[in-house]
Amino acid sequence: MAGEQPLRIYTDGACSGNPGPGGWAWASSREHFGSGGEAATTNNKMELTAVLRAIEDNPGRPLTLVMDSTYVKDGLQKWSVNWIRNGWRTKAGEPVKNREIWEPLVAARDARRDELTFEWVKGHSGDRMNDLVDELAVVERDRFRQAVGPTPGAPGGGGKISDLPIEEQRAEKRRRDGRIPAGHLLLVLGLSPDALGGWEANPVADDVRRRLQEWIDAQAQLHPDLVVLTGLRPGAEVLAAEAAIRADVPYAVVLAFPGMEAKQAPATQARFRDLVGRASSVANFHKKVPTDRAGFAANLKQRERWLVDAADQAVLVWDEQDARLDATFSTLEKAFGDDLLVIRP
Repeated sequence: MAGEQPLRIYTDGACSGNPGPGGWAWASSREHFGSGGEAATTNNKMELTAVLRAIEDNPGRPLTLVMDSTYVKDGLQKWSVNWIRNGWRTKAGEPVKNREIWEPLVAARDARRDELTFEWVKGHSGDRMNDLVDELAVVERDRFRQAVGPTPGAPGGGGKISDLPIEEQRAEKRRRDGRIPAGHLLLVLGLSPDALGGWEANPVADDVRRRLQEWIDAQAQLHPDLVVLTGLRPGAEVLAAEAAIRADVPYAVVLAFPGMEAKQAPATQARFRDLVGRASSVANFHKKVPTDRAGFAANLKQRERWLVDAADQAVLVWDEQDARLDATFSTLEKAFGDDLLVIRP
């Protein structure tokens, strides 16, 4: 009907691992919504499915689709034009990821081009409807995660690892330590939010996240089993997880101790918990919370050393001025040599 007010529909996706159990949801209100999921999927597939189902499930009227995924919005409004022109290949000549969902989504968009508009909203920013679709997607993700069941841990072994040849020691560590995920592990460490433009969204952090995503994309071409390894400390480690999601690459989280987000601001806690929920695996390096500052520092140092030993390559987000990272740089350079990339904000 001409002049009809568009129906505002929010969409979101959630996934525990890439691939892993996932859920999608759309909603215009608590009474009008749709949701579902899959046992083995990715976060980006769930984000795409949410938008596709919102369009399919709400025919015959104008829609404003509101999402917190720049991947989906930019794909619909920018990238898809060149993808189609290039035979569903990227600028680099690679096949477009998730084409099996992108193609029907683009067709649905084109069939209702005059009825659809797209908006972006920052996730976990206090938007009531964005929070609602996130909750609905997480419920579906958890439903499928319960159906799949826990992942078996790695088997143990006997003898001293140091007795093995150097080239075999890392593989043996992984066999014995169930906290070390399978795959080619890319560790990301680096600056805190104060050195990355602040705790709120800002151009410096956005640029670092973009460059991390580009590097993760490139490494995933070389290592199909790539997994990003992060401790989710605010700053570079959180940006690494978000970059992995955008690159559609799984990331594993190794927390220093349970509840390490407890003293963070509410918005930072929400961001942290969302990223924990999307991880392919989550482990606590220590089971007990440190009781003082010295214990906190020692815990983080031990966790960092463990991460370095577990990883195959590393990225350090560092301006070469923050002296707190001098020792970290030296450790990473010694451990990885040419397999260490330094990203300077």
